[in-house]
Amino acid sequence: MYTHNIQITSAGVSPADAKGAIIMLHGRGGTAANILTLARDINIKDMALYAPQATNQSWYPYSFMAPDNNNQPALNSALQVIDAVVKQIKTDGIPEDKIYFMGFSQGACLTLEFIARNAKPYGGAVAFTGGLIGEKLDLINYKGDFNNTPVLITTGDPDPHVPLSRVEESVAILKKLNADVNLKVYKGRPHTITFEELALADQFVFL
Repeated sequence: MYTHNIQITSAGVSPADAKGAIIMLHGRGGTAANILTLARDINIKDMALYAPQATNQSWYPYSFMAPDNNNQPALNSALQVIDAVVKQIKTDGIPEDKIYFMGFSQGACLTLEFIARNAKPYGGAVAFTGGLIGEKLDLINYKGDFNNTPVLITTGDPDPHVPLSRVEESVAILKKLNADVNLKVYKGRPHTITFEELALADQFVFL
């Protein structure tokens, strides 16, 4: 099992000139450089971009619905990486309510898990095909108040990795934490990100 080194690729505008920051989390087998390419197609041209890189290109080794111990210590280490990136962004002069999150697949699951464990008013979050992590969700892990932070979750139905039932369960938990959640389900969509989903991110989160 592994823990993660903190390796962050930065892009976009400098923090001093940015209207906000976005933490971009790649999926299993992906890279920080790969997830950063999404910036070309969404309205974040005036943001500072921070993309951490997972060790072995995977944030945790097994399915996001595997027994919790199977994904440790990698999962806790991954959450600590995101926490370190948030602290770095704040040190760079950007407040939490101007911090956004975006992830795909494994990165989407990690995005939702981090913000639900640390609910507060953020700029917004986008999860392209993801849900909260664990064999069973323990509500004691999720606390705070999003104060209407916009959260977009998109997914296919069926998806080979992310059951719609877990996505819907995650939406319910986020709403209890006062997130303003928009869920879009695409029948028969493969495990990918479509241009329509990128447009929804602009419509609901990156206004």
